Amino acid sequence: MKIALPSRNNNIDDHFGHCEYYTIFTVDTKTKEIIDSETLPSPTGCGCKSNIASTLSDMGVKVLLAGNMGEGAVRVLSNAGIEVLRGCSGDVKTVALNWLNGSLVDSGDLCDHHDCHNK
Repeated sequence: MKIALPSRNNNIDDHFGHCEYYTIFTVDTKTKEIIDSETLPSPTGCGCKSNIASTLSDMGVKVLLAGNMGEGAVRVLSNAGIEVLRGCSGDVKTVALNWLNGSLVDSGDLCDHHDCHNK
């Protein structure tokens, strides 16, 4: 299974639509281990209006662990078959391992305007 994390300097980027790149981990959900990793450059422009959802879906991504995200981006990712968990922060590998161990839950917070940078 693959999970994606909007990233900047190996940390979760505060805003999905403006991240530098996506860290994509291939994980074994039975052993709760990361078995491979890769990065994908972020498309130019706003994430919710780019083709990133279909690109991630085509790569086999099933979950996106993010910081802040607008309602449009959540909808586009969900329509592409990608589950979204918001409210994540910190080192991408630590966040991924916390998700594998079942200690992350979606914050339910949505950015309510296009330039949202609230934590």
